Amino acid sequence: MTAATPARAATSGTFAYVANQAGNSVTVINAATNTVTATIPVNDPQAVAVTPDGTRAYTANGPFNTVSVIDTTTNTVTTTIPAGSAPIGVAISPDGTTAYVANFDGNNVSVISTATNTVTATVPVGSFPIGVAFSPNGTTAYVANSNSSTVSVINTATNTVTATFPVGTSPRGVVVSPDGTTAYTANGGSNDVSVINTATNTVTATIPVGLFPTGLAVSPDGTTVYTSNFTSNTASVINTATNTVTATIPVGTNPNGVAFSPGGTRAYTANGGSNNVSVINTATATVIATVPAGTNPFGVTTARVPVVATATCPTGSVITGGGYQQSGGAVPPVETTSRPVGNTWQILADNQNTNYTDVTPYAVCAP
Repeated sequence: MTAATPARAATSGTFAYVANQAGNSVTVINAATNTVTATIPVNDPQAVAVTPDGTRAYTANGPFNTVSVIDTTTNTVTTTIPAGSAPIGVAISPDGTTAYVANFDGNNVSVISTATNTVTATVPVGSFPIGVAFSPNGTTAYVANSNSSTVSVINTATNTVTATFPVGTSPRGVVVSPDGTTAYTANGGSNDVSVINTATNTVTATIPVGLFPTGLAVSPDGTTVYTSNFTSNTASVINTATNTVTATIPVGTNPNGVAFSPGGTRAYTANGGSNNVSVINTATATVIATVPAGTNPFGVTTARVPVVATATCPTGSVITGGGYQQSGGAVPPVETTSRPVGNTWQILADNQNTNYTDVTPYAVCAP
């Protein structure tokens, strides 16, 4: 047996990723400390999404017509992918194999294989698409078309539009509930949220919110939807059982994007006018911290980022085990995935310790 050379891994834990449109960067915020841990150069990012395993982030870079791929364990851009005209929204499929990119000026969606980081299809949708979201099972994607005030429904197996239906005026953000039965759009032109029955593709309710809602997020348990209201400088809290606003939270200036933490205990708004991020305690619906970001933060997402151990094994060999050496903390990391990547075996581990200490992982290979 041969043990791979131990590789120092980046700190694992929960992080927020903020796309700074005019700042040409992505800000990385440690959710445990509400501090900036990295600033990654990216050309004019409009939106950001992270793969389900937490290892890569994809940004839609509007006027550059590209998508950047970020290695979250090193906080570096590893590749840049040509996309359509003015990409402004991005979402990753639940299985992590595909990125959908909404191209604002192209009136279409670029389909990107995350295995090869290449565009494999282009799907025509409505006019000026902005938001895009997958159903929990990944079979369907929903695209908010701001200029045509519609939502396009895409069959992800065939990459074809199967339905188009009207919503409120100038929809921007779109999300799907965790059970897949309901979708929501933030309608900037009509200052409301459309509630959509995904079985019938019809609007079943309309909820008034703040002025010019842009971003939209649904809590992991599906009980709450947050909107970021650009002109009101607020976030609206919607109870999904009653489709009513239960709280309105003052945040920074001109909030664009909004996202929940993976556990749902925090929400984040990217405040374009004040160049910062508001951190909201979702239990009390109050802002508990304000974190500086880059210039004009536009999109935000969160993810749990693992530590990654890689070991290049001889052809035909297999991984027989692995382990970790910790630099501190009482709770050992938990292995989440072991998988082959080319001729390299990769182990992903999540350090559950709230101290988010570094660990040095290793893998063992055998013929």
